[in-house]
Amino acid sequence: MIEIPELIVPFLPWIRGVAGLALVGAIFLGAMGAVWIERKLSADIQFRYGPMRVGKFGLLQLVADAIKLFTKEDLRPKNADRLLFDNAPIFLMSSVFLMLVAIPVGAVFIGGVEYPLAVTEMDISILYIEAMSSISIFGVFMMSYGSNNKYSLLGAFRNFARMVGYEVPLGITVISVAVMTGSLNIVEIAQGQGLVWNIFLQPIGFVVFFIALMADMGRLPFDQNESEEELVAGWITEYSGMRFGLGFFAEYIHMILGSFLVALLFLGGWNVPAFVANNPVLGLIAPTGFLLLKAVLVLCTIVMLRWAVPRYRIDQVVDLSWKKLLPLSLLNLVWAVGLGLYLGV
Repeated sequence: MIEIPELIVPFLPWIRGVAGLALVGAIFLGAMGAVWIERKLSADIQFRYGPMRVGKFGLLQLVADAIKLFTKEDLRPKNADRLLFDNAPIFLMSSVFLMLVAIPVGAVFIGGVEYPLAVTEMDISILYIEAMSSISIFGVFMMSYGSNNKYSLLGAFRNFARMVGYEVPLGITVISVAVMTGSLNIVEIAQGQGLVWNIFLQPIGFVVFFIALMADMGRLPFDQNESEEELVAGWITEYSGMRFGLGFFAEYIHMILGSFLVALLFLGGWNVPAFVANNPVLGLIAPTGFLLLKAVLVLCTIVMLRWAVPRYRIDQVVDLSWKKLLPLSLLNLVWAVGLGLYLGV
């Protein structure tokens, strides 16, 4: 933990409050950027233009979509459970924001001292992030069950089967990184990769974590809870207007936070060479910019995989989790324990 000057301690609640509000605004802008990146990158892959008619490079298309969502009629099925139906999108978004407060989005170096850019720093932050991520499954169930729609409910049960199977290897891989590092604090895990990134120390763990994270986010080829060809849109079929918009944005914000987790746990975080950190100008912008670059590259990889891999059947998804990823995650855990003992952690 970083020692904070005594003069700043009384103002910490205000500083964290302002930082939290700034992060909320930034993450919404980031989600809009992720939507634009997916559209343009998908268009490039498919040899078409993508959004280009509203603003330069189609940037204002996002504003047009936001206006459409805000003004579109908010419909509710006749026999829907009003309490669950109305509050499920809020519950889903709350899971994302609870994760956000513990994920550092960079760091600044002032006078050679490193200050992580996180709303709060916890000794068990990586477990906290895992727990808050798992809450989203309740939001999906509330949306599907409250809709009183068989396609929505089918999508929710597929989501349960997928998430239960992939949360286990995901959690084991995270614990493997923590065991090797000797800390459950995500800031200390990122700081511990100054010389060698964890992707080189745990290549199997990285592969398992990335695949399990894709499944946890519900991205193709693991979007069985939506499956437009079979379930119309699955768990979100009956939603329209801003209720649909909240669920849509929660999915993209989850993708952004997942990209940050990959960069923090396996790709060296914000670590930069000492001469950059000690520079009074570069030390303020380079570490955060370096982390953002890694997160954007991970996000682009996730988007490109959408068009490179066909959607799996639900039985294939379950088999991949329990028969392949779980044994590999346990093997990686044994390797991490041995590596931790060798490194003297």
